[in-house]
Amino acid sequence: MSKVIIIDYGSQVTQLIARRVREAGVYSEIHPCQVGIDKIRELAPDAIILSGGPASVGEEDAPTLEMGLLELNVPVLGICYGMQLLAKNLGGELSQSETREYGPAELEFASDCPLWKGLSKKSRVWMSHGDKVSKVPQGFQITAKTPTLAIAAMCDTERKIYALQFHPEVHHSEDGEAMIRNFLFEVANLTADWNMQNFAERVIEECREKVGDGHVICALSGGVDSAVVAVLLNKAIGHRLHCIFVNNGVLRQNEGEEVVGFLREHFDLNLKYIDASKLFLDKFVGVEDPEEKRKIIGHTFIDVFEKEANELKATGVSVKFLAQGTLYPDVIESVSHKGPSAVIKSHHNVGGLPEKMDMDLIEPLRELFKDEVRAVGAELGMPHSVLWRHPFPGPGLAIRIIGEITEERLEIVRKADVIVQEELRSSGWYEKVWQGFAVLLPLKTVGVMGDGRTYESVIALRIVDSVDAMTADWSRVPEDVLAKMSTRIINEVHGVNRVVLDISPKPPSTIEWE
Repeated sequence: MSKVIIIDYGSQVTQLIARRVREAGVYSEIHPCQVGIDKIRELAPDAIILSGGPASVGEEDAPTLEMGLLELNVPVLGICYGMQLLAKNLGGELSQSETREYGPAELEFASDCPLWKGLSKKSRVWMSHGDKVSKVPQGFQITAKTPTLAIAAMCDTERKIYALQFHPEVHHSEDGEAMIRNFLFEVANLTADWNMQNFAERVIEECREKVGDGHVICALSGGVDSAVVAVLLNKAIGHRLHCIFVNNGVLRQNEGEEVVGFLREHFDLNLKYIDASKLFLDKFVGVEDPEEKRKIIGHTFIDVFEKEANELKATGVSVKFLAQGTLYPDVIESVSHKGPSAVIKSHHNVGGLPEKMDMDLIEPLRELFKDEVRAVGAELGMPHSVLWRHPFPGPGLAIRIIGEITEERLEIVRKADVIVQEELRSSGWYEKVWQGFAVLLPLKTVGVMGDGRTYESVIALRIVDSVDAMTADWSRVPEDVLAKMSTRIINEVHGVNRVVLDISPKPPSTIEWE
């Protein structure tokens, strides 16, 4: 299988490079810029991409280029900071731009280059840089420029090293996808052999080999990710997979019954339902910090699963693994060693787990984005209604209630959420958006109902469009649909007198509020 390694220098859109490569049918992995050459050599990449980053190449403590990468005899593409690193380390010169370039620019091709194959002479691209290459290294030629940048791209065709000062991975670069594909197929001569059928077959075999004759506990949340994990592992090891659905007290209305019902109806799963709502809710008393909420969820889940594992052991069953629906975006957002980029938040199934557990983790979907998970589910024959449920976070309503979690506040957000889901479905917008939900805010406002004054809670509506949850924009749902949601929530949910709409994109915001 073809493999592209992406070296992360801290760009907040590094994951988009991985997306574009995978969309072209080639497997890609992101690794931090601190990774050693021995590790990269062990991974045996067919091509390497150097990402952008926020640092200035010449400043102290700025990420550096592992020169051994250029000795692996594979094609290299440097993007933004990656281009500047290549120029500096190969004998070129850098200088600081008079003004930081951020935004669209008109790219004009200055010479022939395999990356431009099939493109017209000009292209709209997205710039984000403060430094610039003022002199290309020996053996390189200038391949593109803009009205304000004499060297916007360069290449050494003999060594198969290519570099772009702009970001081809973002959708603002109109031909960026074609440029990346040209690098993959015209320069690196890779094969488009990454697809979800091959992935499913490979992972089923890997899980079968890893588990051996052991048993696995699978944490079912009711979402798409854990459901796909359960079906994958069920195909790999059958009833040696012990699926556990834990009611943690912060689920949506009727979530437990619905999840257990459809999983038992559609799949031959070894499934147990555990109501641990009181255990979880008791631990939330007085807790307002969102990171603490996530850690409580993660740690308490492990307590429940290890208790179940011990009960199984008492019957002679040896449980060695805990399976989870961790995805690649969870890993990217949670793990600080992914280069010098900032940690956004911890996920209950990544950063919220205790350091020591009696079980080893098995995470079959860890290298996938959400849309790829749905594609795997389709390959496994899972029904559309399951695969296209809106994402629901592991910590559940705990992070959709800003502030302390109480039974009263849970009841408010549950009822509001039901109305949001019902109105999205009835209007035909449910599958047009990535995700829609209600958030209970930690404040009250004055209102008037009937002839009386009220002082009650505020619900925020969060409805977004996305592909993989790494970036998102607020959905332009029709005003009449939003108006109906607002009217119903205020009229039907006791304790709410105001509804507001969140129109923030990600970044800078996140999809969930906590």
